[in-house]
Amino acid sequence: MNKVIHKINHPKELRKLNLADLPDLAEDLREYILDTLSVKPGHLGASLGVIELTIALHYHFDTPNDLLIWDVGHQCYPHKILTGRRDRFESLRQKNGISGFPAREESEFDVFGTGHSSTSISAILGMATADQINGINRKHIAVIGDASITSGMSLEALNHLGSTDLDVIVILNNNSIGIDPSVGGLKNHFNQLIDNEHSIFEDFGLNFLGTVDGHDFDSLLNAFEIANKTKGPKVLHVKTIKGKGYEKAELDQVKWHAPGLFDKKTGEITSVKKSKSYQDVFGETMFDLLNQNDKIIAITPAMVTGSNLVKCQEHFPKRVIDVGIAEQHAVTFAAGLATQNTVPYCTIYSTFLQRAYDQVIHDVALQNLPVVFCIDRAGIVGSDGATHHGYFDISYLNSIPNIIIASPSNEKDFKNILYTAQFTEQPFAIRFPKESIETSEFTNEYEKIKIGKANKITEGNTIAILATGQFTTKIKELIQQHNLEEQVCLIDFPFIKPLDEQIIKILTLKYNVIATYEDGILNGGFGDAVLKILNQSNYKGSFKMNGYPDDFITHGTIEELYAEMELDKNSVLKFIQSYL
Repeated sequence: MNKVIHKINHPKELRKLNLADLPDLAEDLREYILDTLSVKPGHLGASLGVIELTIALHYHFDTPNDLLIWDVGHQCYPHKILTGRRDRFESLRQKNGISGFPAREESEFDVFGTGHSSTSISAILGMATADQINGINRKHIAVIGDASITSGMSLEALNHLGSTDLDVIVILNNNSIGIDPSVGGLKNHFNQLIDNEHSIFEDFGLNFLGTVDGHDFDSLLNAFEIANKTKGPKVLHVKTIKGKGYEKAELDQVKWHAPGLFDKKTGEITSVKKSKSYQDVFGETMFDLLNQNDKIIAITPAMVTGSNLVKCQEHFPKRVIDVGIAEQHAVTFAAGLATQNTVPYCTIYSTFLQRAYDQVIHDVALQNLPVVFCIDRAGIVGSDGATHHGYFDISYLNSIPNIIIASPSNEKDFKNILYTAQFTEQPFAIRFPKESIETSEFTNEYEKIKIGKANKITEGNTIAILATGQFTTKIKELIQQHNLEEQVCLIDFPFIKPLDEQIIKILTLKYNVIATYEDGILNGGFGDAVLKILNQSNYKGSFKMNGYPDDFITHGTIEELYAEMELDKNSVLKFIQSYL
């Protein structure tokens, strides 16, 4: 208990330490994070890489009076520990525990909630402008990585910042990697900044304060002193190593971004035996499609590993394109490709597609261009929480003309829908969750399927349940386990738009109870679309929509969150039995 870390519950206590104590605190922090994350999985590499930087920032600046924002927030664990949350750190990313990202409701030190990239400079610029108007004098600091600063939003903010006289410090934390290695032309420029007196930031009208070692306290604190004396907005270039201080994490930065459970001493990552996932099927199928059709081009905004496109990129490097953290660009780039005799598959997480909503409408759907949107991590994703859940996509896509929306429930349908999409002449969205998939014998004989066709799974005569995506599989298993085939009619809707209106109208003639299940928000979702058809048919029976509430859902395991929303198997079973 003599460790330095146990003396720090607030940055005020940190500032009482001697400079010579800071390396010991850094070592303690590394050990504490490694000990915790080895048994409570989280984002490891990014946090290890900013330990010295985090200590130096809170040591030098008067936080929380001085405003500090962490871009994305993967790297916020040392910040959380040093700002009064050390004793709660073991609850990280767990239900009712602290968030894995900065969250305003959690601490006065988290001055801006994050989770998506490239927001920090815009936000700190807004805060500094407000302080100038309100006559408040304090420091404004944004820490942003080299992968995030190349995003359009960051560049827009830098362009604005350069035209002001605001006392803003942008710290470019350059480690040459996001989740996957950084891409793009600016990457080379950043790497040359050490030896190059001129920087692009000066062209924006910003003061460039040079490059410092982000793991050396003397260099960091000296740079902060220079920043304090420099009037106007400035950029400090800090070089760090992702995974610093843990050899395994330094050597394989992609794997150790968020490794899961691991043995701290040996570095052995616990391999969790899991069933086949939607991501497994997606990677396999995309490899086949790229092999079969040389017009297909896969696009990803910095999610090659996450979207299981690594093998595809290795074999088809010119047709699997990582555009960096640039979702808007990714969508319009795909639109441009679609105009010139190619078939773009824009692979993007549901929560990140939200960032390119205008491009989906204006650049793709309005022009009716055949872009295939492969929407990964749809629905609840678990411990990453509210910033990463992907449950708005059904609703926000449903309102867009021309677009097809598919949500397959099993391996065969998923493969065939991905295959079918290349032959359509309009936008085609295929959403899939971060969960296991119902497997099937697949002979690699892909077939076109009829768009908009629903499939009857069971023929029960008491209640009709209309389900889409993974809920079809869950309810099918329940029906089989509890011998409800004669009571429950289960209809699978691989297509949410267009809906199979004919089968819905037939159901209204036979069933007094109809229910829907979807892994999306209820407002404007699948159930809403079914309800419109029921109203058109003057349906007089009982109708119940089941899905996610009109709320932002917090972090926890997927199972815990389903139970809270009464979407777990026990709740679904009780719902069915209440009508039998």
